[in-house]
Amino acid sequence: MLPDEARSADTRAWLAKARTDLRSAEHALAASPPLLEDVLFHCQQTIEKAMKGLLVWHDVPFRKTHSLEELGRQCVAIEPTLEPLADRVSPLSEYAWRFRYPDEQDSPAREEAEEALGAARAALAAIADCLPSAIGE
Repeated sequence: MLPDEARSADTRAWLAKARTDLRSAEHALAASPPLLEDVLFHCQQTIEKAMKGLLVWHDVPFRKTHSLEELGRQCVAIEPTLEPLADRVSPLSEYAWRFRYPDEQDSPAREEAEEALGAARAALAAIADCLPSAIGE
């Protein structure tokens, strides 16, 4: 496999994982009762994986992290038009861990989950738009 083909395949794989997380978030919200904690986790994962896909496409290394702020800065360095989106989604970083373990935290509200889902959809679409159509679709 040529380097460009490998990079294309890797980018597509990251975006496919991001889309699966988005579907998981949508299903969790549609559940009765909705699985709000899972919605938030999968929204964070959608954005993280989409950002990592963009970085892979541009051959920009990244460390193992769930920080959307850190990944967002790297994406904005490549594509400055993503700055408003990166700012919007950075607070969702905490959903990678916040509700994943038992403790005394309150459960999230449905509105919080719906806002996160809107942000995840917007992030995936915006990042896909920054990639060649054969990669981002």
